[in-house]
Amino acid sequence: MTRLPTDNHLPPMAPRTVLRLGIGLIVGALVAVFLLLWTAVEAGVPLPGKNAVTPAKMQRGGLLFRTDEPGAFLPAPDLATEARIRINGMVARVQVVQHFLNPHDEWQEGVYVFPLPDDAAVDHVRLLVGGRVIVGEIRERQEAKRTYEKAREAGQRAALVEQERPNMFTASVANIGPGERITVEIRYHQTLRYDDGAFRLRFPLVVGPRYIPGTEPEIGLVNAVIVTAPPRVPDAERITPPIRHPSRGMANPVHMRIELNPGFEVAEITSPTHAIKTTGSAEEGFTITLDGDAVPADRDFELVWKPRPGETPVAAVFTEEEGDGTYLLMMVTPPETEGAPRDQALPREVIFIIDTSGSMAGTSMKQAKLALGMAIKRLSPRDRFNIIQFNSVTSSLFAAPKAADPSTVRRALAYTAHLRADGGTEMLPALGKALDGKKDAGRIRQVIFITDGGVGNEAELFRVVTDKLGDSRLFTIGIGSAPNGYFMREAANLGRGTFTYIGSIDEVQEKMEALFAKLERSALTDLRLTLPHGMTAEVFPQPLPDLYYGEPLVIAALVDRLEGEVVIEGRMGRTPWRTAVPLTSPRPAPGIAKVWARRKIQALSDAVHYGADRQAVRDAVTRVALTHHLISRYTSLVAVDVTPVRPENVPIAKRDVPLNLPRGWVYGTVAGEQPTGAPQPARFQTGLLRNAAYALPQTATPAQLKMLLGALALVLSGLTLWLYRRRA
Repeated sequence: MTRLPTDNHLPPMAPRTVLRLGIGLIVGALVAVFLLLWTAVEAGVPLPGKNAVTPAKMQRGGLLFRTDEPGAFLPAPDLATEARIRINGMVARVQVVQHFLNPHDEWQEGVYVFPLPDDAAVDHVRLLVGGRVIVGEIRERQEAKRTYEKAREAGQRAALVEQERPNMFTASVANIGPGERITVEIRYHQTLRYDDGAFRLRFPLVVGPRYIPGTEPEIGLVNAVIVTAPPRVPDAERITPPIRHPSRGMANPVHMRIELNPGFEVAEITSPTHAIKTTGSAEEGFTITLDGDAVPADRDFELVWKPRPGETPVAAVFTEEEGDGTYLLMMVTPPETEGAPRDQALPREVIFIIDTSGSMAGTSMKQAKLALGMAIKRLSPRDRFNIIQFNSVTSSLFAAPKAADPSTVRRALAYTAHLRADGGTEMLPALGKALDGKKDAGRIRQVIFITDGGVGNEAELFRVVTDKLGDSRLFTIGIGSAPNGYFMREAANLGRGTFTYIGSIDEVQEKMEALFAKLERSALTDLRLTLPHGMTAEVFPQPLPDLYYGEPLVIAALVDRLEGEVVIEGRMGRTPWRTAVPLTSPRPAPGIAKVWARRKIQALSDAVHYGADRQAVRDAVTRVALTHHLISRYTSLVAVDVTPVRPENVPIAKRDVPLNLPRGWVYGTVAGEQPTGAPQPARFQTGLLRNAAYALPQTATPAQLKMLLGALALVLSGLTLWLYRRRA
């Protein structure tokens, strides 16, 4: 008689079955534990840690950084900025003072990415701490970095300022003691911009997130050998600082004081970006401060001042003696441009490129669509046009440019109205599609590029412009509160066009009207400069650029003497143009030598886009930068205190300082899923991926789902055992 098995009398299991069952139970348990711990970390469950906090325990807005312990975070060093700007004629001398505070009981190294104007000639850094002042020195970049790292490891206070892009710099400050405040002071010279009857100073306050294309390695076979393509942006990690989540409030308050000595009577002084207070007069000088004392560093600051009618200088010459050389900065405003006729000789082909990537979401997209709509309505029936939009992919309204008749204009306006911002910023295919590389004497071809320029692969984009420009002209329109000015200006320079900033909805009509005046009038072309007999000079820019309606010619030169007059000639349409500028009564101004050196460095760097030898360019740039004590791509400023302060056996922690999200940007479209509720995990505060594409949304699994999956894994493990017992 066969005895039936009961729950208390199971038949013996085969060893293989026991092994399988054991592995299943272990895997299920591990998955459950992992998911539950992951959920605890994401939700900010308190875990042990010295001086650690969790987002849930934060009593106020603040920066948090991950520690080595899961779920534990440390408040970051506070940061504040002061800007003191002196404007004399065409040159501004700017002093930027950044304050770092270490609230922790451990020694810190702070790393902060900050913006400066793309034409800034940075020549000075000082480190101030504990009553001591340490002045920085310009050195070759790798040498400066080695000096800084050696000082950091030796426990010495040190600061290192490096250029990542002409408009983006990194400041590293080592050995900030517990409770200690350190001040880093940076100084630079900058030339002013004159356009459309007004002088402008732009001071960037925040680095917008950069989209980094090609973050996935490209692997292929070459002659049966596996090769990996180099990254398209090798320094991606250095130009993608963490971003502070808006729910934490704003950080880095900025105080600003501007002393303006224009040298002429002023009709008005305004700021389209900030509320300001102005006192003084043209004779005594004006003092401009921010209304409300301080502002968050979340958008660029712009100051605009217009001369009274008849006060605009037709020509101005500023000079500075330095070493054995005489440096001059000359501005010439062609008077004929004021009455320049509209260019009706040739039909136009206008290609609009509009950025619809995630970083354009919100206010920027509204501005861009409004600007594009105004431009479309301005087209005449003689024009041909097309619209190209890009985000992660590129598409166009028409397969080929079409005549701007009423039907196509209506289609274009409807197309524009339905544009939405989302996805990555794959700019390269759009530029390649718009620039056809052809030459056609029977048309004027203009490419109008509307974008915030939030990309990190500027170098390969510039190569496309130089390779495929043909006889096109590239006009860039920088949209938003913190556009990438370096990309906008350089792309327009290489594209023989001009650039326009639009910082708010209120500026769209005024700025677009000014751009239309440039597009619809003949440019001043074929410019050449003749020096006085026997004078030698090194002039930049070289060759001289085309000038558009309302723009002056601004040149910097190193000359052997000042005498006679400089003659400038060119053509406006088919009409010859000529003017002479005397050099006998120049106005002295400090900083001209630095401005000249900065322009020479830019000219040398531009030569790479046209095939110049990179090593030769590197050597030449390094020589100029070291001679004139300037930061460049190949030189850095380093300041080291000779006295060690950190005890030998005490470690140092490295903290990246997150930046504010530019005003008007939508956090969820550039840094991942928009979180709801408060407080939020610190991963949202740090921009998710430092070295990946910010504009690609990152998915996040809800905590409840993770807990459910963990519980389900345990249930399945138990169910497997129960079924086996039941079957037995």
